[in-house]
This record gives sequence, structure tokens and C-alpha cells, in this order.
Amino acid sequence: MAKSSQLRRKGDLEPLPNKSQKLLGLLPFAVMAVVALIDLLNGPRLGFLSLLTLGPTFASVSGSVRRTAVVGGMALALSLPLAAYNHLLGRTQNYVTLATIIAITGASMLASHLRIGRERELANVRLVAEAAQRVLLRPVPRQAGNMRVALSYTSAAAEAQIGGDLYEVATTPQGVRLLIGDVQGKGLDAVETAAWVLGAFREAAYDKDELSGVAEQMETSIVRHLTDEKFVTAVLAEVRHDDTISLLNWGHPSPLILRGDGTVDLADPPEEAVPLGLTSFGHTRPKPYQVPFADGDQILFYTDGVIEARDGGGAFYPLGERMSLLESEDPQAALEVLRADLLHHVGGPLDDDAAMLLLRR
Repeated sequence: MAKSSQLRRKGDLEPLPNKSQKLLGLLPFAVMAVVALIDLLNGPRLGFLSLLTLGPTFASVSGSVRRTAVVGGMALALSLPLAAYNHLLGRTQNYVTLATIIAITGASMLASHLRIGRERELANVRLVAEAAQRVLLRPVPRQAGNMRVALSYTSAAAEAQIGGDLYEVATTPQGVRLLIGDVQGKGLDAVETAAWVLGAFREAAYDKDELSGVAEQMETSIVRHLTDEKFVTAVLAEVRHDDTISLLNWGHPSPLILRGDGTVDLADPPEEAVPLGLTSFGHTRPKPYQVPFADGDQILFYTDGVIEARDGGGAFYPLGERMSLLESEDPQAALEVLRADLLHHVGGPLDDDAAMLLLRR
């Protein structure tokens, strides 16, 4: 499995400055230029010198402490010829204006320092969460039993919090078993919960003969660790040697099956069930169900970050209509085409992590 398809891509971790960031960088200089122009056009009768403080104020929003200080120095330098033009040199009003620019520049430098410190703190927390997530989300095998497997994992935009998407594929004596899920919440708490879920699956997948037994053992183990009504949506699947696939759905988006003849089926459960972690509150546990899965069929498991991705007009990504893109002989190449189409639909970085796991028979 190509490493780039399974781990967070470098472009997701270190995004290049976008147009908005560049415009913010130019804004302080543009504002001071506009203030100077207005002052000159209105003549010496009206003074706009105090508005030069907008320069360092705007600089503190996105610039460094040094940049903010430079902008403040430029505001001071610009105020002197404007003061001369307005016949204010040596007058009390000019001294008050200079003191105001100096004070606002100092306050803006402090604000910039505090902002940068907070951004570093958030970046460090995100890096820790990403590192933990990489450890949890191990590479899946390209071949599992008689199944060919492909995986695509696309991280959210850098400013979004780490999500709790999880996946695992295990080749057991009972057949190929897999799990895909999404933990409620974001950040390190979500990563910790994902660790409990994956650990429970990795143990139960080899211990239990039936898929229902895997589910029961997972629920028993996970409920002990989930607090504050946290929950996980997930799908369990098992592929044996017949032409069916067994599924068990804890309130997760249903898998899509692309048949050999090109038709697409939604593998919905016979009845809806609550997410994993909520069955202890008296809700009915989900039951396994079987759907046809013959040679030449493909089944796509995914998280809600895929189907909830929106374009500029607010339209959701039509995953069912795009299943025909999975036509390449190489499952991984096919899934990369689908991923590229998803990003094209959004037109930029995703707001939520998006995982897709493809099984081809």
C-alpha cells in the first residue's frame, strides 16, 4: 500500500498561504496609504493622523511581532510629513497623535506575541494528535484472503481539529473481517476513543467465531471506557467463502456495492441501530445481515466526511453517482481517482477527515 494514500499528506500538514492570508499581510500598508491619501485630499483643515494606528492594529492580526513593529514604525514615519502638511509639527495635538501610535503599536505587538504563542500551542497539540492517529491507523494489506483491498485517507484542513476516523482489516480463520468507524468529537479525546475501539476489534476479530460475537465483545469492552455519553458509529464486515458479505451497522453510513454489471446498491441494514456505546442505555443492539457479494463486485466503506463534503454551492458530494469511477484494474488507483474527484468537488481542503476502504472480489 502506498504510504501517501494511508497517512496524512504533507500538503495537509503544512498548507501554503492562501489568498486571504496574503491579503491580510498587505492590508496594514493599504490602510495607511488610504489614510494618507484621504488626509492629503481633504487638505490641512481635517486631520486623519490618528487613523494611522489602524496599520499596526491590522498587522497584529496575521503578522509577526517584528512585522507589527515595522508597520508601527512606518506609521510614525508617515505621520511626520502629514503633520507638517497639516501644520501640526510642534503642537500638542501632534504629540498626542505620536504617543497614540506608539501605544497602539506596543499593544499590537503584545497581541501578536500572544496570538503566535497560542497558534504554536494549538499546532503542537495537533501534531501530537496526528502522531497518535498515525500509530493507530496502521497500513492495511493490499491482499486479504481472496479480497483485494485499497484505502484512501484524506485529512481535514489544517485549521480543523483531528477527527476520530478509524479502520482495520484482519484476515482471520473465520474469513476477512474489517471495521470502519467514526468517533464522536474531535482532538485527542477522539483519538483515545479510537484506540479503545481498534484494540477491542483486533482482539475480538480473532477470538469469536460469529460476527455477532465480535460485536458483543467489542461493546462490552468499549462501554467500560466511554464516558459522558460518547459514542462511535461503525460498520463491521465479514467476507467468507460464499457469495455474500455479512455486515453489522452501528448507525454508520451504509456501504455502497458496485456490481460487476455496473449497478450500485446501498447495503442498508434491515433496521436502524444506535451507535456503538449507546446500547448500554437499553437500546436494541444491531444484528448481522447478509447481502450478495459475488466475484467482480466491489464494496466501498466510508466515513461521513466523504458524503458530507460540500461544494461552493453547498451541495453534498454525490458518492453513489461517482461509484462508476472505480473502474481501474488496480483498486488503489481506482480509489485515488475517486479521492481526486472528491477534492475537485470541494474545491479545496476538506472540513472533516474522510476515509474510504474498498474491497474488490
